[in-house]
Amino acid sequence: MRSKGIKTIAENRKARHEYFILETYEAGIELVGTEVKSIRNGSVNLKDSWCSVDNGELFIKGMHISPYEKGNIFNRDPMRVRRLLMHKKEINRLYGTVKQDGLSLIPLSIYFKDSKVKIQLGLCKGKKLYDKRADAAKRDAKREIDRNIKIRNQ
Repeated sequence: MRSKGIKTIAENRKARHEYFILETYEAGIELVGTEVKSIRNGSVNLKDSWCSVDNGELFIKGMHISPYEKGNIFNRDPMRVRRLLMHKKEINRLYGTVKQDGLSLIPLSIYFKDSKVKIQLGLCKGKKLYDKRADAAKRDAKREIDRNIKIRNQ
């Protein structure tokens, strides 16, 4: 019997800093065997990746999966474009929303769900510089409050 559950491999923290995340979606990804083994080792980077819809299909670009050490001739290009697997209706709805509202599709995390590799996509709107400053100020204020509460409770 297989183990059930979700195991996160990598997160795109930069995306949460650079964008407002309006909605999240789950998509499968089309991979080769050596890429899956490399992902199991945690050799994946989502930092500068993004998604686009071409000819009614969803693709992830800029994602780096390091070559598997023991993969020799079966290794593929680490930066190759990979197809994401979603229902046609979902892809068409996302395409319409992205084109109409000027939003971006950004991969937020990659994880195993019951031994299948899944990607969490975010429908995102870019933050301005003042939004990033406001978030940093809120985070610092919360940290200061937590620190004071901890000191008082001792």
